[in-house]
Amino acid sequence: MEEEIFVKDIFGSDMYIIKVKGKAKIPDYIQLRDDNMVLVAYFRADRPIKLLKKYGLEGKESEFNQLITGLPFGKLQKLSI
Repeated sequence: MEEEIFVKDIFGSDMYIIKVKGKAKIPDYIQLRDDNMVLVAYFRADRPIKLLKKYGLEGKESEFNQLITGLPFGKLQKLSI
């Protein structure tokens, strides 16, 4: 069984993820927030690769893409890969 990795920001806080639904020409976005709900990262749902490199999660691209695909819109949850 593979161990879950809870992602932390550069200050050691837990990270939370939420998927925001776009409208018309505006694409879907992903928000990453820390324990205090401060916005840490904001990126298009179809382009998360730069974020993975920043947080040292290279090699977890497929898991992260599956997480984003299965993530319901508007539901905040703890980020674990």
